[in-house]
Amino acid sequence: MSAMLRIVGVGPGDPELLTLKAARYIREASVIAYFCRHDRMGHARRIADGQIVPGTDELRFAYPFTTERSVCEASYHEEMARFYDHCAEQVRAEVSAGRNVVLLCEGDPFLYGSAMYVFDRLAEDVRCDIVPGIMAMNGCWSMAHAPICHGDDVLCVLPATMPEEALQEWLQRSDAAVVMKLGRNLPKLKRALAQAGRLDNALYVERGTQESGRVLKLAEMAEDAPYFSLALLPGRKGVR
Repeated sequence: MSAMLRIVGVGPGDPELLTLKAARYIREASVIAYFCRHDRMGHARRIADGQIVPGTDELRFAYPFTTERSVCEASYHEEMARFYDHCAEQVRAEVSAGRNVVLLCEGDPFLYGSAMYVFDRLAEDVRCDIVPGIMAMNGCWSMAHAPICHGDDVLCVLPATMPEEALQEWLQRSDAAVVMKLGRNLPKLKRALAQAGRLDNALYVERGTQESGRVLKLAEMAEDAPYFSLALLPGRKGVR
């Protein structure tokens, strides 16, 4: 068969949470591709490390910036678009040369994953296969021993980058909620939770499923949170 791109979800952090298919695709890859900061290996690459065959070629996609620039700046989107264009062209060249490329992605590739932007650029003319991965959110609520949805609860997945008023509105409407992309948005989220009357029930999970992970009440958190963190609001309890 002709070569293809395989976008593989590697889960939230624990290497043992890789699916059997993900592990097999990684071992069979001609080329392993992954995103990272310019000064780091990359979280997805680290998770997959034990499955990568020594000597496998690698494509290291180093972001031009991460938290140094605000998403509100027009240049942010322009430069990131050029970055993803370049990543997609490198993948296209490898596949065109007859090599199977595995693009690693933390969590699940189609939930806030950078791999989506490469898929968007290649899906019409490059053969693609998507391997779902365990998401950060279910890794975190399992680690926290926090059943998230009960009965007919409605679950909302919210980015903390939303305007504060919108966050408050969704937090008031939902039975259960997961709030991602905390970072510098943590103070805003705490205000929105307090205004929605839900701060006392919110949990903070950092580096879910990883050895360095921790769980605590969100109200106890300081003003900033690392990238790999999220907030959980479990739904109703005792409905059955």
